[in-house]
Parts: sequence; C-alpha cells; structure tokens
Amino acid sequence: MSLVIVGTVRVPPENLGRFKPHMEKMLAASRAEDGCLVYSYAEDVAEPGLIRVFEAWRDQVALDAHFQTAHMADWRAAWPQFGVSDRRLKLYEVAAERPL
Repeated sequence: MSLVIVGTVRVPPENLGRFKPHMEKMLAASRAEDGCLVYSYAEDVAEPGLIRVFEAWRDQVALDAHFQTAHMADWRAAWPQFGVSDRRLKLYEVAAERPL
C-alpha cells in the first residue's frame, strides 16, 4: 500500500520569489530519498501564495524516514522567516491505482 499526501500551505505572495530556492532544495532532496515516488509543489493559478502539495511514498517506513531527515528540519525551520502558514495536509492510504 502506498501513501499519498495532498494539501496546501500558504506563503505571502511577496515572499514567494525568496522562498522558491528553499522549495527547490526541498524538492530535490526529497525526490532523492528511497521510497519517494512523487514530490511536488505548485502555486494555485487563481490564488497567489497558495501552494499545492502532492507527495507519494512507497510505504510508512519511507515516510517516517523522510520526517527524520536534515532537509525536513531545515525546511520547517525556514518557514517563519517567509511567513509560511495555514498548513493543511491529508494522508491517504492507496490500495490500488489504475489509469483513467
């Protein structure tokens, strides 16, 4: 069973340019982790500063390891200086998938 995390965080639009390098660093480090299937951020087209999060992990062990990484700690430590707020993420357990 794989795990999917979907949700949003908010960043004041005026901070996005300065925050983007931190997002890119987090993406690269997370995507390189064993068990990371997908790791993605996207700014909502209709709502500036709303960042959509999409992650897929092989299993809980991989996700637990992700939460213990140095890049995750650095990522969370950077949030206050950029005004990251309103984190709303949900975890879904996926038993099967198929193309549409």
